[in-house]
Amino acid sequence: MPGKHIIAVGHAALDYVYRIEAFPSSPTKIRALAHVASGGGMAANAAAAIARLGGNVSLWARIGDDPSGAIILQQLKTEGVGTAHVRSCVGVSSATAAVIVDRKGERLVVSEDDHDFPLAADWLPIAEIKKAGAVSSDLTWLEGTIAAFGAARAHSVPTVLDIDLNSGQLLSKVLGLADYAIFSAPAFRQFVKGESDEERLSKLVQSGVRHAGVTLGANGYLWMVHDGELHRQAAFPVEVVDTTGAGDAFHGAFAWALSQGLKDPECARIASAVAAMSCRGLGARAGLPARNEVEQFLEAL
Repeated sequence: MPGKHIIAVGHAALDYVYRIEAFPSSPTKIRALAHVASGGGMAANAAAAIARLGGNVSLWARIGDDPSGAIILQQLKTEGVGTAHVRSCVGVSSATAAVIVDRKGERLVVSEDDHDFPLAADWLPIAEIKKAGAVSSDLTWLEGTIAAFGAARAHSVPTVLDIDLNSGQLLSKVLGLADYAIFSAPAFRQFVKGESDEERLSKLVQSGVRHAGVTLGANGYLWMVHDGELHRQAAFPVEVVDTTGAGDAFHGAFAWALSQGLKDPECARIASAVAAMSCRGLGARAGLPARNEVEQFLEAL
């Protein structure tokens, strides 16, 4: 059973991913070892992770009416993500990125978004949120996030906020509507003041966030809830091909686990496993696991 409907709000893109042996010390020409055109975007990748787990998920997002947009939409449909509310905007270019990955899985990402996307969110089917199991957002579309998270709060639907360096000054406008605020490590240390990670997390939960966490890559996941106790989920070792989208996979899997009624420690464990397993393929989605694969992975530990 797919469980309750999950809604992901935010960014959809097309990534052109090139794997190389190693980054050169100076500008030059080098040949790629492999190349894929992969669906990208934080919210879109999170939705793909949910769909791969068997979840019932829809993406609420904006793309351009261009060839890249057509590819983005087709790849989402192939993954099983609901796209009825992915709006193709006339005269706007879809978001794209060039992702260069070395043998160690380290990345250089060069991305570009069209700044002419319409901001209004009045076309979103907000009434659908009252029946949802969770709503997530990557904060790339402020108006859509506020509309969705406001409705979720009114209907006691849990919200998961993916906070990366792109969040900037937008964070303060949405944080009060977020139940689960999960930061990347660079964003956490840039946007939350404190002498230590524990102090930063404590400030977040004291401000009203139900669950504040930070993804630390190979150092696992650290979080705090209102009891003030610091919790940690260790990272799972895998053979890394590409870390692109691992954080997105974490957020998607976390939202999926929440919609299944699981407690925070199990949500963190599943999300960490999915994030690790996502690093096994080139591009953000090639390594995303199915639910039975995650279960087998965790049982084998």
